[in-house]
Amino acid sequence: MYNDSVAYPKRTTSLSKPLLSFLALFAAWWLLLLFFNRFPQVDLSVARAAFTGMPCDPGSPADEICGMFAYDRNPLFTFLRTITLALPYIAVLVLLAIPVLSWKRHGAFWRTPLVDRCIAALVSLTLGCGLIVNLILKAYSGRPRPRSTDLFGGALDFVQAGSFAGKCLRNCSFISGESASAGWLLCLVLLLPPRWRLPLGLPLAVISLLMPTMRVLTGAHYLSDAVLGWLSSLVIFAAVLTAFGLWSSRSPQPA
Repeated sequence: MYNDSVAYPKRTTSLSKPLLSFLALFAAWWLLLLFFNRFPQVDLSVARAAFTGMPCDPGSPADEICGMFAYDRNPLFTFLRTITLALPYIAVLVLLAIPVLSWKRHGAFWRTPLVDRCIAALVSLTLGCGLIVNLILKAYSGRPRPRSTDLFGGALDFVQAGSFAGKCLRNCSFISGESASAGWLLCLVLLLPPRWRLPLGLPLAVISLLMPTMRVLTGAHYLSDAVLGWLSSLVIFAAVLTAFGLWSSRSPQPA
């Protein structure tokens, strides 16, 4: 049921905007995947720029590559990652609290546009970062992380984005879970009151871009993993909003 005074007094909300956003983002995701798959040198060039080569130990094979991703041991990056990893959990607690508070305040008419968007955000996080990214793609893609490939001091062969031929067995590189979380955080700007979207949205956007950047610079992911992971949350969020809009438009209107 809906609060007639604050929820949906008229069910005339157009579904065109979230639907068009979903279609555009969905197409962009696949086009970017095709680009990275066809031009793997983009991933390799960015990874090489972040990798610092070093002399190998005496007696090492002649073709062995030694070195490290220097930012992987940067104390500032470690500190920032600790903070950014906590942000999605904090956001989830807030999103769970809003429907509960609405129910206590409005009773049977607890569903409001804000509550629906909070539920949509939680559903998109569960489907995207939880199911699609971590439980399916990262578990079965087989793509080794940069630091695990023989091009950057590891032992596994490089495979391009979209290939499932890699030898990684678990928690693989395609696609980046933290980048997906970062993209999801940016989507939460839509839940903010209009007057707060600029002052809070700007730092949130910076954090959202910083998280995947750190993953690339530390050798945890290739550029394609970060970009496609980040964009995947926008795609799924738009899809869930479209579904919720369709569901709301077909729900019985309050008397």
